[in-house]
Amino acid sequence: MFDSLSDKLGGIFDKLKKSGALKEADVSAALREVRIALLEADVALPVVKDFVEKVREKAVGQEVLKSVTPGQMVIKIVNDQLVEMLGGEGETISLAAASPVPVLMVGLQGSGKTTSTAKIAKRLTEKEKKKVLMASLDVRRPAAMEQLQILGEQTGVATLPIVAGQMPVDIAKRAMTAAKLQGFDVVMLDTAGRLHVDQSLMAEVIAIRNEVNPHETLLVADALTGQDAVNVARQFSDQVGLTGVILTRMDGDGRGGAALSMRAVTGKPIKLVGVGEKIDDLEEFHPERVASRILGMGDVVSLVEKAAETIEAEEAEKMVRKMKKGQFDFDDLRSQLRQMKKLGGMSGVLGMLPGLGKMQKQMASANIDDKLLARQEAIINSMTPKERTDPRLLNASRKKRIAAGAGVSVQEINKLVKMQKQMASMMKKMGKMGKKGGGMPLPGQLPPGMENLLPK
Repeated sequence: MFDSLSDKLGGIFDKLKKSGALKEADVSAALREVRIALLEADVALPVVKDFVEKVREKAVGQEVLKSVTPGQMVIKIVNDQLVEMLGGEGETISLAAASPVPVLMVGLQGSGKTTSTAKIAKRLTEKEKKKVLMASLDVRRPAAMEQLQILGEQTGVATLPIVAGQMPVDIAKRAMTAAKLQGFDVVMLDTAGRLHVDQSLMAEVIAIRNEVNPHETLLVADALTGQDAVNVARQFSDQVGLTGVILTRMDGDGRGGAALSMRAVTGKPIKLVGVGEKIDDLEEFHPERVASRILGMGDVVSLVEKAAETIEAEEAEKMVRKMKKGQFDFDDLRSQLRQMKKLGGMSGVLGMLPGLGKMQKQMASANIDDKLLARQEAIINSMTPKERTDPRLLNASRKKRIAAGAGVSVQEINKLVKMQKQMASMMKKMGKMGKKGGGMPLPGQLPPGMENLLPK
């Protein structure tokens, strides 16, 4: 989403870091470029003006101009201001109210409202251990109610039975009554949308709001629609009153202006973001992490959290035991490749590590994509169990057989063997150095062996 903006800001800050001592004119010139970069990223003009002025106030102070590393100080100030613009502290959905807690989902047609309703309901069920009831109030769109019902069956979340001919306010009233009688903790109310904001839409949403008095009113907006999403948010905020925003399609190739403008324009926090089409592709929005990724500082915290969710404890303990013995065979390498795929592939991991943004692009330009991980796994699968546990057995004839089985060249087998040897060597070092520390790749470096995959 923020790749283009990240590239432009990275280029601006590279110049500042090379300058050494900074003059006020240097900072002003850099901020002019920052202003253009933000406008090109589709950030709202008033937001850009306010952002640049606040950065200028702090960046032309004596402490920056006389700092030992003035370029780094300017980057820190821009980072802090980005975090503030995105909302400071991250906020998630609040359920601090008497049960059943009504959560009203609003937005335009096609923004992903129904899918987001199911995603949030599943998240609350699994992570918060809440009993959730979903109800579709969309009597206009064909099969809208059936869509939510199917999503409910897929996620294991209860949905309100459909009664033909009922109006939205009556459905909402029935949902709240059913939730009270059946002991539900949360009621997710999925309202109808329109292709654009009109008075009949607003009147319907306001009538539902007045009936159920929602604890949370969440606007679902498509991040790819840019400034249009911000305008929609402003209208809903003014007429209905919002408590937060859910941005969908944050994994797309939009310019990111909607995400950067939303909080500043509406004063409401972005609470969750949709990062894919799968029902689990929903994440909390952390302003400080998003700012770090935009400025090329990576997002190690999110990577660690994602790893904690996907890496099985048993596998991790097994790896630690083998590491202590200094062992690392092809079975272990295959396990690592599978974990990397679960974490979003090679590009997903590199995008979250500090200083590896350029390497990510280098890989893309060399057509190194996540299919490479699948090919490497195919090579390992073509080996016999003995070959996987004892790589020394891999002579020329065995390599030819494996290459034919995996549909790759012998050269690719050799690359993978070299990678396994380097990673095994690293494991031995880590096993020996334990208490002394060291052995792990530094920020900006790939794990041993991975550099062989990059273009020379």
